[in-house]
Amino acid sequence: MLVCPDCQFENPNTNKFCQKCGTSLTHKVCSECKTQVPLNLVECPNCGATTGTVWWAILSKDSNSQLAASGSTVGEPEAATAPSSGNREVADITSSAETTQPLPAASLDANAMPTEVTAEPDETTVPLPNASGVQELQATSVPAENTLPADSIASTISPSDSVSSTDVQTLNAENPLTASSSAAETSTETTRENSSSGETNPITPQIVYLDPQQRYQLLDALPSYSDKAEVMVRVLDCQPFQKAPLTAIMEQLQGSEAVNAGSNSETVASSAQSVKNRNFIDQTLNVNSLAAKSIPNIAQAYLDLQNNLSPTLPAIHDAWQQDSTSVVLLEDRSQWPLLNDLGSYAQIPLLQILYWLDEMAKLWVALEPWQMRQSLLELSNLRVDEDQTLCLQRLYKEPANATLSLQNLGQVWKELFELSGRSQLDSLEKLLDNLQSGKIQNPSDLRSQLQAIAEEQEDSQVSKTRIQPPLPSENRVPDASEGDDMPTIILPMQLLSLDDAGCTDIGRQREHNEDNFGINTEVKKQETPLGRTVQARGLYILCDGMGGHAGGEVASVMAVDTIRRYFQDNWQSRLPTEDRIREAVLLANKAIFDINQQQERSGSGRMGTTLVMVLIEDTKVAIAHVGDSRLYRLSRKRGLEQITIDHEVGQREIQRGVDPAIAYARPDAYQLTQALGPRDENFVRPDVQFLELNEDTLLLLCSDGLSDNDLIETHWQTHLLPLLSSRANLDQGLLQLIDLANQHNGHDNITAVAIRAKVRPNLDQHQMF
Repeated sequence: MLVCPDCQFENPNTNKFCQKCGTSLTHKVCSECKTQVPLNLVECPNCGATTGTVWWAILSKDSNSQLAASGSTVGEPEAATAPSSGNREVADITSSAETTQPLPAASLDANAMPTEVTAEPDETTVPLPNASGVQELQATSVPAENTLPADSIASTISPSDSVSSTDVQTLNAENPLTASSSAAETSTETTRENSSSGETNPITPQIVYLDPQQRYQLLDALPSYSDKAEVMVRVLDCQPFQKAPLTAIMEQLQGSEAVNAGSNSETVASSAQSVKNRNFIDQTLNVNSLAAKSIPNIAQAYLDLQNNLSPTLPAIHDAWQQDSTSVVLLEDRSQWPLLNDLGSYAQIPLLQILYWLDEMAKLWVALEPWQMRQSLLELSNLRVDEDQTLCLQRLYKEPANATLSLQNLGQVWKELFELSGRSQLDSLEKLLDNLQSGKIQNPSDLRSQLQAIAEEQEDSQVSKTRIQPPLPSENRVPDASEGDDMPTIILPMQLLSLDDAGCTDIGRQREHNEDNFGINTEVKKQETPLGRTVQARGLYILCDGMGGHAGGEVASVMAVDTIRRYFQDNWQSRLPTEDRIREAVLLANKAIFDINQQQERSGSGRMGTTLVMVLIEDTKVAIAHVGDSRLYRLSRKRGLEQITIDHEVGQREIQRGVDPAIAYARPDAYQLTQALGPRDENFVRPDVQFLELNEDTLLLLCSDGLSDNDLIETHWQTHLLPLLSSRANLDQGLLQLIDLANQHNGHDNITAVAIRAKVRPNLDQHQMF
């Protein structure tokens, strides 16, 4: 199926346009010049902007790559043996050229960027291996020294017949995305001189694919393995709107595991519990099942570790295996800043450095069961993202028979400090010496000493650095690197940007919209040569009315307006206190209750509304809610969390100790226990809580028309996670989310408010390193 990038509608593979919204499924719109660009072009032909979807492909020929991962939450990888062939084949690397010509091999370090190699003209017969054996085909213009080695996975299309121009035309006609035409060419046409006539004849640039389905087109010359166990090349995804086979396999396995585990979403008491169940399923996928689907062991490592180490690890897009060769496609991070280049930055706080070191110490423990600690010892592999988060470009297996210790990590840290050209504290220098000499052998001891240095710095600063354990998350399983009481260094943060958007929809079954929302923000920016500072204040209110036409609509509007006016008069220089927030909520309740009394409304005719509200003052957040409208929090490290607990009978029973299945078997389980308006202030007890923004965060306020049936928990990775990026459009993201809710729910009004807060370490209050 082709998933529309705009509305997420699933279309047949043969569609050229989305059946629902009409978006092209064969072209992308260039973000710079708005030109329609074919999916199989890397760059826009009009302005040169990158439009193609590029992945890093890691090709491994190591047949003995069973990974020891005792203690891994996925299972026991060392016991899993992938079959020699399966559903996916590396098989023939396919060329859509008039003459069959292999891609020239080039000598290339596995850690370096591959470079294109152009072969000189020479007539020779080149043996090309394929899935069924080695076959000799007539190749054009390939010198003997650049022929592919016999152990390469590359081969031409058709294992038994040479490919004629007619065959290629027929093949390309079946798949227009892979057709070799002027619009699809990715390299400049070359010529060669005819020695007898002096004329030049064009050589049609060939297009070579990594897979027999002709989806992943090679962008670089395929390097020779030589003495390396693996090589890396870039590939262009010519069908980026099509679900990757690996994704389909994982969804199938998760579905079967859910059935085997007896999970039933209808008996789950709350969305938070549903997240826990789904996460448990993710963590317990049977490795033998993965192997049976021909998923390489290295891919299993990515899938397992990403549950706890996202966004540290790159996203894995696809993977398959045949015989002793495995292919893994990863997110391309080759252009991300290197950690060892940060020494050129004008200012880096010492606490930021300590935070990175602490993260590396945690990663050392997390990667050890999978024998991937080498990933932290390659300086070229240590990157930082746009939010200055430590990330890895890829995973590296530890060398055979190698004995790695914290001394190796200490050597890398020493190199980083030497490259930065900065002096360090005596205590930090002593720690590095002890680490290299082997006096520190336990990661917990190492992190404890890093914490002590951070506390030393905190005593010398006006603003204290908080050292605290990470908060529990309903959608995040603690990794092995986090000890029971091991603290994590949390940097004091300052606001970098605050963006928001709101949207409401009547749904597909209601005749009128009883939802309402309000957004009031004030953002002050100050730009200087030293950087930018942002001060912001935001009030976000969402209400879901009840009481029928001219009842629920009135109640939700009254609640939003009353609270908005209250804080205009009572929000001064600091975030309002809990008492102030409760006073605002009770004032809104009184306004609606008084109307009910005046109009002598009774029973279900009494109008009312739910409420969820967020107040933001720089990096401090206050939350209040009444009813079943919800607030979700999403961050890259913590995943998705439901912050509010619904005020309904089922949840009330659970809090009293009743089993969730029994609590939600009641016919009145979803009946509200609290709302604004139906009763006086003695029966309204708003929940109020306070948070602090310590990392980039997306807050989502939503009515139950959006959250019903675990829609947020099911689709947050596809519809919410991308919105964390500052490049994502919040308005468009909300429209897509509401459209998704209309497809899966649609029985109620749908309203959402999204808040994206970007933060960074507070450089102004800390000694620079």
